Amino acid sequence: MLMRTALAASPEAVELVRESQLSALADPWNALTGDVSFRRHEWLATWWRNYRRPGDELLVAALRDTGGTLVGLAPWYVSRSRCSGRVIRCLGSGKVCSEYLTVLCQPGMAAAVAQRLAEWLVDEARDRWDLIELAGIDRSDAMIDALAAQMGLRRHIVHQRWQHSTWRLELPGSWDEFLSRLSGKRRSRVRAAERRMLASGKAVVRTARSPADIDEGLSILQRLHEQRRQSLGGAGCFSTPRFREFLHEAAVRFLELDQLQLNWLQIDGRPAAVEFKLLGGDTVYYYQTGMEPSLAGDSPGWLLQIASLRRAIDEGFRWFDFLRGDEAYKSAWGARAVPLADVRIVNRRPLAQWRHRLWLTGSRIKHRLHGKQVSNETAVAGAEACR
Repeated sequence: MLMRTALAASPEAVELVRESQLSALADPWNALTGDVSFRRHEWLATWWRNYRRPGDELLVAALRDTGGTLVGLAPWYVSRSRCSGRVIRCLGSGKVCSEYLTVLCQPGMAAAVAQRLAEWLVDEARDRWDLIELAGIDRSDAMIDALAAQMGLRRHIVHQRWQHSTWRLELPGSWDEFLSRLSGKRRSRVRAAERRMLASGKAVVRTARSPADIDEGLSILQRLHEQRRQSLGGAGCFSTPRFREFLHEAAVRFLELDQLQLNWLQIDGRPAAVEFKLLGGDTVYYYQTGMEPSLAGDSPGWLLQIASLRRAIDEGFRWFDFLRGDEAYKSAWGARAVPLADVRIVNRRPLAQWRHRLWLTGSRIKHRLHGKQVSNETAVAGAEACR
């Protein structure tokens, strides 16, 4: 038996949270999020109501100290797959593109929470899962690193693959200071656009401040986003009813928290661009956008970005997070990449490990067919680690 870390207020009890208990857990849950919008109860519980499928099982594990205080929370669910068996995933996973999901814990308690959670997964919960699949994890996430290490010590296969990045822009204290960071050519373009379009009133930014405004803003977002995606030859996320319902409910809940910025730009009174942003602590999360293709000559998306960046600086935010995707405009504003990892933890049962080897073979073949390297993969088997 591994020795448990001796810490004051260390986690002792692990209990599964029933669906009927989720609402009552909202405040202590949100206290552990580190002000990351996508980790909040309002986002993840809303996702569960809209995205759960037949056969999915809620698996929210609450870790409490001896006094009953919530010190850690694994906001998970289990889905069933013919190829992978019972798979634990984070609430919010999939095409919704929730970023920075993790196991939540009080500051400084990652090691203790990871150890107790690993004990629970290996002992009490051992028959509930075959695979833990955590997608889009911040590569520097100490909590997931600690959990992976603990599961490796218990002879479970841990496989990590670096795939994507989010892009974060650190904001200065003033708009003039921000402009001074840009190249001379880009700075001149920004100032000219502000004078010609925004200051003149030709382009006007509107903000949702009521449920009726949300209805209007989301209608514009759906239409412009889909038009833009179709012009590029694909379908956008609004093509599925469940995403529309999820985003509307989430927008209402975050508006109540005063943590929503749903803005749209009108050029000569016509909706031309729209942005859906969430606010968390000192960060603006740039979640979803749309643009009118027929007005591309006026660069409405770029104009609305200018207005949004200036507003974020004026309101004292420190970070503007463009989230996932390597579009060139993000680095052009000065944003830096934050690497993300996909983490798979495989139950040590022979069938689960055989399934993983089959998946790994298929994944490597797929990468070779697409001309990609697989050198960014790491695997941990037992106590051995390649990092």
